[in-house]
Amino acid sequence: MKRSLTGAVAAALLLAGQTFAQTCAVTIDVKDTLGFSARQISVDRRCAEFSLTLRHIGTQPAGSMGHNWVLTRAEDFEGAVQDGQRAGFDNQFVKPGDTRVLAATRVIGGGEQTTISFDPSRLEPGGDYTYFCSFPAHFVQMQGKLLVE
Repeated sequence: MKRSLTGAVAAALLLAGQTFAQTCAVTIDVKDTLGFSARQISVDRRCAEFSLTLRHIGTQPAGSMGHNWVLTRAEDFEGAVQDGQRAGFDNQFVKPGDTRVLAATRVIGGGEQTTISFDPSRLEPGGDYTYFCSFPAHFVQMQGKLLVE
């Protein structure tokens, strides 16, 4: 019995260490369907840099089923989407110079991946941040929440 209790305590401490570890990088997968592999991402604001890798594990080309990852404050989401749609594929469906866009990857197709990095200290702990794919109409189903700790 003593051995089981010691094992349980060790497991709890190990899990606690993982819970408090800094989240400074994440990989999100997308397919030839509409959806991110993660609907929520936690970012540790103390990281010097946060890196996000977007991997398209499908087969369709960027022009027909491309995906990107765009981050805005929740209140800026709709406006950034509308302006991004008008910006078109040549601009990666992100309006050039749009200050509402806090970070964005390029549009990628099947078999491709892209990585971006940004300084998470620019984000507010507890702030309301939305990430989405800005490819036409994809944002309806491809969005999630970014949490800043």
